[in-house]
Amino acid sequence: MKEQEGIIIVESPAKATTIELYLGGRYTVLASYGHVRDLVNKTGSVDPERDFAMLWGPTDKSRKPLDAIFKATKGSSNIFLATDPDREGEAIAWHISELITDKYKNKTIQRVVFYEITKNAVTKAMEVPRQIDNLLVDAYLARRALDYLVGYSLSPILWQKLPGARSAGRVQSVALRLIVEREQAIEAFNPQEYWTLKGEFSTEKKEVFQALLVRYDGKKIEKFSVTEEKQARAFCKDLQALRYAVSHLEKKQVRRYPAPPFTTSTLQQEASRKLGFGASRTMRTAQRLYEGISVHGEQTGLITYMRTDSVNLSQDALAEMRPFIEKTYGPSYVPETARLYKTKAKNAQEAHEAIRPTSILRRPEDVSSFLDGDQNALYELIWKRALASQMESAVFDQVTADIADSSGKNVFHAVGTTQIFDGFLRLYQEGKDEGEEDEETSRLPVLQERDAVDLIKPLADQHFTQQPPRFTEASLVKNLEELGIGRPSTYAPLMQVLQDREYVTLTKRQFHPSDRGRLVTAFLTSFCEKYVEYDFTAHMEEELDDIASGTLKWKAVMNTFWKDFSAALDPMKSISIMDVIEKLESILGSYLFKTEEERTCSKCQEGRMGLRLSKFGAFLGCNHYPECQNRRAITLEEGAAPTFEPVDLGVDPTDSAKISLRRGPYGFYIQFDFPESEAAPAPVTPKSAGKGKKKTKKNQNVKRVSLPQGMDIATLDLGTALALKALPKTIGEKDGQPLHVNSGRFGPYVKWGNVFASIPKSMDFLTLSEETATQLIEAKVARPQRPRVKTPKLKANKTTSKSKTAAKKKRPGHAS
Repeated sequence: MKEQEGIIIVESPAKATTIELYLGGRYTVLASYGHVRDLVNKTGSVDPERDFAMLWGPTDKSRKPLDAIFKATKGSSNIFLATDPDREGEAIAWHISELITDKYKNKTIQRVVFYEITKNAVTKAMEVPRQIDNLLVDAYLARRALDYLVGYSLSPILWQKLPGARSAGRVQSVALRLIVEREQAIEAFNPQEYWTLKGEFSTEKKEVFQALLVRYDGKKIEKFSVTEEKQARAFCKDLQALRYAVSHLEKKQVRRYPAPPFTTSTLQQEASRKLGFGASRTMRTAQRLYEGISVHGEQTGLITYMRTDSVNLSQDALAEMRPFIEKTYGPSYVPETARLYKTKAKNAQEAHEAIRPTSILRRPEDVSSFLDGDQNALYELIWKRALASQMESAVFDQVTADIADSSGKNVFHAVGTTQIFDGFLRLYQEGKDEGEEDEETSRLPVLQERDAVDLIKPLADQHFTQQPPRFTEASLVKNLEELGIGRPSTYAPLMQVLQDREYVTLTKRQFHPSDRGRLVTAFLTSFCEKYVEYDFTAHMEEELDDIASGTLKWKAVMNTFWKDFSAALDPMKSISIMDVIEKLESILGSYLFKTEEERTCSKCQEGRMGLRLSKFGAFLGCNHYPECQNRRAITLEEGAAPTFEPVDLGVDPTDSAKISLRRGPYGFYIQFDFPESEAAPAPVTPKSAGKGKKKTKKNQNVKRVSLPQGMDIATLDLGTALALKALPKTIGEKDGQPLHVNSGRFGPYVKWGNVFASIPKSMDFLTLSEETATQLIEAKVARPQRPRVKTPKLKANKTTSKSKTAAKKKRPGHAS
């Protein structure tokens, strides 16, 4: 058995298995299962006052993998961190390195990267290890600190000023704004009528073709030059009486070039268009293809790394593709030189490769039997796109002809295209988003200048302008990339977060903003506009890229940001709820009320309905409240109750438990979420309860307290919640025995020994005095008791366990 040469740490177990096979057991390969540390989920984990010191803690899933890593690295001096070859992978490597260094001294820790998981790539990478790239780590730290400070600073203000809102985020809120503003453009859209005029012409050989009218009576015809049928018919009548000939003819050869190989964003876009995959589904499937599939008994990665914004292909890949194209399709399909592409994305990581098959020789039909449906479809898409990017251009003969009357004042224009050579189109054609027009592919007969042509008839076609399309996952990714917002690895989780927060819904592959999403966007654009501007967010992305390239220092960027951002937050804290309502109504008025009549209260007929904000979220209510209590949810029908959302009540200062009001299937309750280091206090129960039984706690970090019947949730605050949490409590004693106050299934009560006395609704049981409690107990003791019907004992007999159970369930006085 060969002696072990060290420890290799990667992210996923699938990747670990593949690499261990390639290296022949010379290394132990362990998986970290993603990030091993993250910022602790509490206020102060990034501290601007301490030079942006960051408080890290283990992730939920990292404890077990970390134990295995520490155990393995304890006896090894050579440790290789082979996490993914991007900024996130560099960050994971840095975290692992920090943890190992803290625990053990004198360990040699090196970084290795490979962009494809093949035996050759892995072996070569192990020969050239390097140190962790601190510039990439700095960019990660800045990004993480930015996202944390924006989220933890802005979200609490959002919760306070706009109840029902879930969170705000540096990129999340900007993406939401795009979706909301697109929806508002759709709602504000008024279709406009316009007409296009064509002529149907015939040559001397009776060959028929069509041409578009581009000039009438010497004036250029624009899109809205003809806007009604009467006008169109008048044009047609005038044009019909004229004689026409070919006034100008131009023939040229045009070439259509293939699209570059996939980047992360273009892969997500094309998989959405052609396969109907969402971004998360695409990335999940690509991850599996990258990490390795067993093909003919050999574990191998089928594609290169799938998180990249580069369109480069390696020389090895090009050397393999060009002979393959020649052999498969013929020499005419191979360009004279290999195609080189340059990405349009700013600060792209050009050292990386585009997404491509690890071997173009591994055709889709060769591996389809080893892949599931999603993997097979995505692999075929990647394979075709990569190969087509290195094929010859498609060639077309294009003829443009102007057809004019004898005066030259009325001109029709025709374009005909004939494919001469299919080139890359033989293999692959890029998909289109909704709203993109197809190229003209009609053919023209053979024409010569000054040829006479007959106008058979003029044609008038009515059109209406189309509303802008809603964003799909593909078009949203494309738009974000064009604006320079976010990065390839963030798009899929970003769109999932928007749905998880219930800010948007994805219906028929299109994004629709929810009421909550509209309100959040209106609030942020009104009171925090700078930080949801597209240019500002894109500028921050550029600065993060400049940190990665070493142009800027991350703490200098953070200082500048935090100085301006914290100053902008102060005015927001003093905004009144009425200011918020007034602003939101001014922005969303046409959405909240389609007509002026809808503003009149349907219940009292006198008040006006308006936007209201409560602990339970936004709804529409009458301004004559409390005399008129008419209210309804924004998007539900009249009379429907607004959706209840958890209400943040604050934090218990004694144990840091987060306190919230919630509604479950059995009514309202208060939930206390304790930090992981704390445990919910065990409920006080009589000593006799549960004897002989071992109780299991479902969740020691959560405690729930039902809301007593009749308690007004509108007046519930932190103090009341803390008082309910303290139940049962002792408020004094009577005759040496304690008096306990508690709330149960039938409401609040006082307990003294074995005596239970209900507390009337008119009394505040949370502030009940010892004297009043004693009076309630004495009144209960003095009250005559109802005689109880004694249940006779059943005679012992030989019965089945089923009959015993049935006997136990018999009501008192009805024993058999």
